[in-house]
This record gives sequence, structure tokens and C-alpha cells, in this order.
Amino acid sequence: MRIRTTHHVDRPEQAVQDWFDRPGALTRLTPPSLGGAEDPDTGGTETGRLVGVRLGPAVLPSVLRPQMVSHHIASDGPGHFVDRQAKGPFRTWQHEHTITADGPDRTAITDEIVLELPRRLERFEELSADQVRSLLAFRHRQLRDDLAFHARFADTPRRTIAIAGSSGLIGTQLVALLRTGGHTVKRMVREAEAREGEIAWDPKAGLLDPADLRDVDVVINLAGSSIATRWTPRARRRIHASRVRSAHLIARILAHMEDGPRVLVQASAIGGYGGQRPGELLTEADPGGEGFLAEVVRDWEASARPAVQAGLRVAAVRTGIVLSDAGGSLLPQLPLFWAGAGGRLTRPDAVQSWISLDDIARVFAHAALSPQVDGPVNGVAPQPVTAREFARTLGKVMKRPSLVPVPQAGPRLLLGADAAKELIGADQNVSDAWLQATGFTAAHPDLETALRHVLRR
Repeated sequence: MRIRTTHHVDRPEQAVQDWFDRPGALTRLTPPSLGGAEDPDTGGTETGRLVGVRLGPAVLPSVLRPQMVSHHIASDGPGHFVDRQAKGPFRTWQHEHTITADGPDRTAITDEIVLELPRRLERFEELSADQVRSLLAFRHRQLRDDLAFHARFADTPRRTIAIAGSSGLIGTQLVALLRTGGHTVKRMVREAEAREGEIAWDPKAGLLDPADLRDVDVVINLAGSSIATRWTPRARRRIHASRVRSAHLIARILAHMEDGPRVLVQASAIGGYGGQRPGELLTEADPGGEGFLAEVVRDWEASARPAVQAGLRVAAVRTGIVLSDAGGSLLPQLPLFWAGAGGRLTRPDAVQSWISLDDIARVFAHAALSPQVDGPVNGVAPQPVTAREFARTLGKVMKRPSLVPVPQAGPRLLLGADAAKELIGADQNVSDAWLQATGFTAAHPDLETALRHVLRR
């Protein structure tokens, strides 16, 4: 089958070509649930390049993620390149990309894909064609929205940014986003010997060499163990220590550097407001609530105090419920909805403050590059929804019923009573007014827009 589409973006041709040629473009163009680049630190469209991708979400073990290798076989100069499957699941896969000017500040991107499925799957050809078109539409939206984000910082000098937690769900997208904007990213890795362009550190042992940060402008710290687990005493200690140790180590090192980074962007969470805050509008000025997550967030943000006292600009991004079909709280709901047994997870009027994966990556980049972002800032979308509205919208997007509430015993059995209450049963109406006031514009301001992008529906 042959599929051909043309999309337009309101950006100059050279800006589009530069975006495609930078490391990170493939990661930004590939939905996280469909796969990820084996070497995301390289990029380019030159003839002869081999590009490896592992298919499927990163939450799966490698043995369950088949490899696809594409070979760039032709490039007739800027704006045109072709990649063909050298190894992978298809009988034939060839993708021709053409980028042409369509006016002084408008560019046409034409994709032509020639695809042959394995013979045993040929009866699914029509379905596969629809999925390919959905993928190309996703890529267009991603390109359009990323270019719009980068345009807001066109006059900002390119930065060198060190990122801890760069391999996680948010970190992977953030690294790629910054690189496609022309910034230099150094991953902070927990390895004894770092590769070129990486920084070795060990927050548990308190090891981070200040010399490795001398040419860095901004540090973004996303490090922290997953909270989506049973909160046993051991798990609580791990969740708390993984955040506080890393934040304090980075802040302490930066505070004592005379020629080091002057900006620290620290991950945080809306869990700091407490899980049960019905009827309240929560802003950054709120003193915080009660519960395990509230305690963790208070200590987490306080750990960055040495950097604040040393005069650095320190932003704490209080992240809401991140929507992705490759991880987080949305992924476990999808099988239930596909089976026609989906529904709300908690009380129907409980308010959920969410944000799409791509927008939270842009929030962290915005905080890194915007001088006015100082102190806590809520990383949430402009339009929170109730649990009832969330289920109805997800059902609408997936064209499935949303009438079966998840029994409360389910999350309690899986996570335990405390974690289920704070994670699944949270009721938090969190304001993004300050985020907007700093100049941030969400690409996915409402839930339906976000879910249609995330799920490619």
C-alpha cells in the first residue's frame, strides 16, 4: 500500500529542516507507546545513516520489544531524504520525506510511505493504513507545537543543560525537545564512567564533581523513584530519599560554585497540596496539605534551599497527573476501556488536575529558559476535570462506554489504602494561572484535545 500526506506549518523552511536534522527529532516524532530510538543522542538525515528503534513502550522488557532498523538511502539535498527498512517486522517499509517552502514563513511537509505487511497480516491492510495516517497526523501536530514553542525563545541564547532523570517518561521527551531547539543537553547518569556528553554522579553516595558542571548553564533535576507502588515502610523511605538526596546534593554543589550554573529547575508534585482538597482552588501560595506525598514534597522542595540562598534562580515544577499511553496513570486504564469495562476511578465529583506528556516536557523547558519562572509553579493544564468528566471524555475519544466505575477495592488491593487514597482518590483543583502569567501556552488546554493527541484518535 502507498500512503501520501501533506501537512503545513507556519514556520520558515530552514527552521523546519534544522529541526529534522537535530538529535531528538525521531524521539519527538515517535509516540512513546509505539517505540523509542536506540541511540536518541544522535540525529541527522544524511545518506547512509542507520537508525535503530525498539518497538513498543519502554515499560516492557527489551525481549518483548522487537527491533526495527532503517537505512537512509537517499538525500537529494536539503529538504529531501528517504529511509527504508533494513531490519524489522514489515515485508516493505520505505518513507520518503520532502520539505519545501510554501511561502516566506510557511512550509509543506510531504510524507510518502510504501508499506507491505507480513502475509499473515494482509487482511489488516485497511486498519494499518488508518494507523499510519494517524501516526503522520501525530507527527505533524508534534512538529507544529514544538516549532511554536521554540519560536518563543528564538532570541534566547542556546543553553547547555544538564538533566538528572533523563531516561524517564518525562526526561526522554524533555531531552529530545531541548535538542531539537538547538540546546546542548548533558545527561546525568549513575555510571562509574560517563560517556562523552554525560555527567557521572551518585546521589546515594553524595558524589557529583563540580568540574563536570562548569560549562553548564541550567540543571534540571527529575530524579526520583516511582510513587506508583505499595507504600510499605521500605518504599516510603526509598521514595523520600531518592528525591531529597538528589535535590540536596545538586543544590549544595551549585551553591558553592562561583562559575557554575545559575539556574536550577527542580521537579516537584501537586501531591504537596494534600490529596483531599475538595472545593478549593490551589495556587502556589498554598502552604500545603497533609499526607505522605505532602511531606515528601515539602522536604523535596526544601532540599533545594542552599541554591536559593546562594542567589540562584530555582524553579520547582509541581507536576500534575501526566497523560501518556506509555506510562503513568492513563496506561492501566486503557485495557479496561478497550474491553468496554472502563469508568471513573474515584468519586464522580473529585477534581483531577492533569497535563499531557508533551506539555509537561515543554513546561520544564519553559522553566529552564524563562527568567521570570522563579519558585514553585504548577505544571497542570488550564482545564481540570472531575473524575466523571475524565471517564466520559476518555470513553468518547476511544469510542467505548465509560459506565463501569472501578471498584474501590481494586486500587486498594493493588496499592494499599494510603497510596490508593492519595493517588487514585485525589481531589485537587490546581490553578495554572501563574504558569500562564510567565508566558506559557499549553498545546493541549482541554482534556479531549490532549487525549486525541496522546492516543492518536
